[in-house]
Amino acid sequence: MNHFLNWQEHVGTQAEKFYKTALWQGEHVMVGLNCLEPGQTQKVHAHDGADKFYFVLEGHGKFTVGDQEKEADAGSLVVAPSGVPHGVANVGDVRLSLLVAIAPPFK
Repeated sequence: MNHFLNWQEHVGTQAEKFYKTALWQGEHVMVGLNCLEPGQTQKVHAHDGADKFYFVLEGHGKFTVGDQEKEADAGSLVVAPSGVPHGVANVGDVRLSLLVAIAPPFK
């Protein structure tokens, strides 16, 4: 098992939908990478029984969490507690790359 990962080695793109991949999954948490090209969105949705966060690695996005909407840049942490609707849109002109964690992971 590789205990040291470079997120940049896992970046990807899809024309029809934002790209996502699991970087690591354990019994208690899943860590993934979401890449949204300019104009792509992740629809507002919720996870019952699981907390989630987005850490902005690069780019600029507009995040919805509950009834709040806020733009965030690289270095920002956006937290969506269990059951709270959340989503993101790439409102910048470059790729939006997000480190995402969900705990507990979906089985």
